[in-house]
Amino acid sequence: MSTRDWSIQEIARLAGATSRTLRHYDDIGLLSPSRIAPNGYRHYDEAALVRLQRILLLRELGLGLPQIGDVLSREGVGEASALETHLALLREEQNRLARQIASVEETIHAVKAGESLMAENMFDGFDHTQYREEVEERWGKKAYADSDRWWRNLAASEKSEWQQRVSDLSRDWIAAAESGATPESAEAQALAKRHVEWLTGVPGTPAAVPGGDAKAYVIGLGEMYVADPRFGANYATSDGGSGGAEFVRDALRIYSEANL
Repeated sequence: MSTRDWSIQEIARLAGATSRTLRHYDDIGLLSPSRIAPNGYRHYDEAALVRLQRILLLRELGLGLPQIGDVLSREGVGEASALETHLALLREEQNRLARQIASVEETIHAVKAGESLMAENMFDGFDHTQYREEVEERWGKKAYADSDRWWRNLAASEKSEWQQRVSDLSRDWIAAAESGATPESAEAQALAKRHVEWLTGVPGTPAAVPGGDAKAYVIGLGEMYVADPRFGANYATSDGGSGGAEFVRDALRIYSEANL
């Protein structure tokens, strides 16, 4: 590798990150600058760039920062081998996205041409069954079966509306966390109410079943958002930390204690 390096501002622009995020990575020991200039600016060499690329790849795969630190601390394989593993995972995701794109393009073509829709092709690449084992273990096979039946019986437009609702809720949670709102604030509690209403709308969940322990269910989900990086990634703030998921957890607990 050459001896060239880049300033923190250059790296932030190239990586689509922020200087604040890079400084945070330094503070937690995830990515240290290769040198600090006399003016105090951080600079990063090519080795640091490779490490940053790995961090960003692992973030895309849903890992939290502590888990990424654990992965990077295992130096049993070289950088090239590690990147090859990441590349294989990215290609799997690329294939899944390609299937989604093709299915949506086919639907658009059929709608515009007035042709019959091929239902068996419309949801290729959309896998809602990936958490089946976890759901059945936590809440029983009936909970999964009821929610699965509900999902399969939704019209395409209803599935799209539901997915947009989830996306909007995640976006609003992140915005509230980044604005400095507190979990007990009116804004956070309004979001918690929306969150519980969303959960109540999914058949089979303890929040929807009469007599179910909705309070314990919602509080438990909040804890899972923090503990499991796959779910916490839905509430990740721009600094890359787990503060967003913790904000959601605390707001849901406060709401549940008061209303469920």
